[in-house]
Amino acid sequence: MYSKDRLMDLVREKSLKFGDFTLASGKKAKYYLDGKQVTLDSEGAKLVGEGILELLASDSTFPDAVGGMSIGADPITAAVITIAGVQNRPLKGFLVRKESKGHGTNKFIEGPVREGDHVVVVEDVVTTGGSSLIAIERLEAAGIVVDGVIAIINRMEGGDQAFAERGYRFQSLLTIRDFGIEPPVTTE
Repeated sequence: MYSKDRLMDLVREKSLKFGDFTLASGKKAKYYLDGKQVTLDSEGAKLVGEGILELLASDSTFPDAVGGMSIGADPITAAVITIAGVQNRPLKGFLVRKESKGHGTNKFIEGPVREGDHVVVVEDVVTTGGSSLIAIERLEAAGIVVDGVIAIINRMEGGDQAFAERGYRFQSLLTIRDFGIEPPVTTE
């Protein structure tokens, strides 16, 4: 059973680091969240899978599949579809490559998703939303319908607004405020 408090404990123990970091978005930060330290831990994977599946089940429509940009979304996808299987819920997974294979079918998207399927993109940490937006672009180019994005942690630095501006629902299991950290104030 999903426990937000236990997931927060694991993030504090394994993932949250303080110092000077450059994020994938290019932004500088005083803290870093290494999501794979939680998603590649058996207890962390179980909690993430249960938490995301709980969010998916609370929606009026359940997606055909979940997945996201490799490599960060891969363990999340595996956790969610495994927990779905344990709960006898049909749910497929997919992976979006950063680059096409360069041989064979040259696909960007791997897995049993098809044109017309409804999917939710998953990600470990959302800052600007850039990785998920690339995944969304590739999915939609293949005729796949993206219903939203779910992250483990929202850094609250613009990703949620980027999704909303494009019409995608965004949810997260945790926000950076859950750890007593206030997001930077942005002036635009």
